[in-house]
Amino acid sequence: MRTRTGLSYPPLQPTAFASGNRKRKHHVAADRPFCRKRNKLSYHIKTPTSDLFDSLPDDLVITILSNLSSAASSPSDFINILLTCKRLNNLGLNPMVLSRASQKTFAIRAKNWTESAHRFLKQCSDAGNVEACYTLGMIRFYCLQNRGSGASLMAKAAICSHAPALYSLAVIQFNGSGGSKNDKDLRAGVALCARAAFLGHIDALRELGHCLQDGYGVRQNITEGRRFLVQANARELAAVLSSEAASSVAASRSCLTWNTQPPHHRHVTGSGCPLLSDFGCNIPAPEAHPASQFLAEWFEARGGSPGNGLRLCSHVGCGRPETRRHEFRRCSVCGAVNYCSRACQALDWKLRHKIDCAPVERWLDDNGDGMDDVADDIMDES
Repeated sequence: MRTRTGLSYPPLQPTAFASGNRKRKHHVAADRPFCRKRNKLSYHIKTPTSDLFDSLPDDLVITILSNLSSAASSPSDFINILLTCKRLNNLGLNPMVLSRASQKTFAIRAKNWTESAHRFLKQCSDAGNVEACYTLGMIRFYCLQNRGSGASLMAKAAICSHAPALYSLAVIQFNGSGGSKNDKDLRAGVALCARAAFLGHIDALRELGHCLQDGYGVRQNITEGRRFLVQANARELAAVLSSEAASSVAASRSCLTWNTQPPHHRHVTGSGCPLLSDFGCNIPAPEAHPASQFLAEWFEARGGSPGNGLRLCSHVGCGRPETRRHEFRRCSVCGAVNYCSRACQALDWKLRHKIDCAPVERWLDDNGDGMDDVADDIMDES
């Protein structure tokens, strides 16, 4: 403290009992001027510098995406995940994720077919997804008319014991699809059907049963053929019951009906398919594979015909077209329908053609030529 004369008192010495912390406060207070205004304390809230999602390891995200792709019920379920962010887009195209994608992930509508969709299916098939190999193989073989590449993809799936691919290759061998009539290999078709039937494929079981009954490509054995046909019907009934039981018991009771009329008085009513007609049981028609649905939509958008006088299989759940004229067999009674296989003929007969079929004395092809002399173009009704 200064006086007018400029002299000052000596500074006060701190007492002995003062603490070090207090001593520091006195020195700081002596150095700075006195101020009545108290300093405001500022609180800084620390924000995270990165997202928690970025801290997840890639292996965990890939495992989650693999489970999602395997459980997808439509292509949009998986595509919406890829559009979420750049990281999910990159990890969603990982080979492990694509190899486990379900067949409904590839249920692409024919009207939505683009080059990017083709690329996506190619990526999945390259990753080892057998469903993608089969679907892309069917599209290339029948729609894009790339026979060699399509057959190779189906063969790749068949090597992995994919039953629909085995059966489709059997149909190609039976008809000589993609080649001439001399390219038919009935023994190879029966062998492929037998392998698919061993894996539980219903259409292959039915086709093999008809081959054994008719002696088509194999030694005739009516009893064994009948056993395969009954087994195919029983498997289809079990599949319908299990699917309906999973959804609701009430729906299964409404879809499954029993007919008490004698066998020769039964008629198809509604959308039911009386596969077990010997036992009087009517069940709904089986759901078509996404590849078959794509084929049907593809050619329906092009006028319902493959062009150049070619025909489509008359079974609504098939979608296969002819690759040359008169490749498929016509109904020997009416000549108005044609089928790629005996399995499709049996299903369509019991589904709808049993009512529509009307015998005629003589039927003509599209050019007006008589077709009674073409033995390979006739199929007997079962």
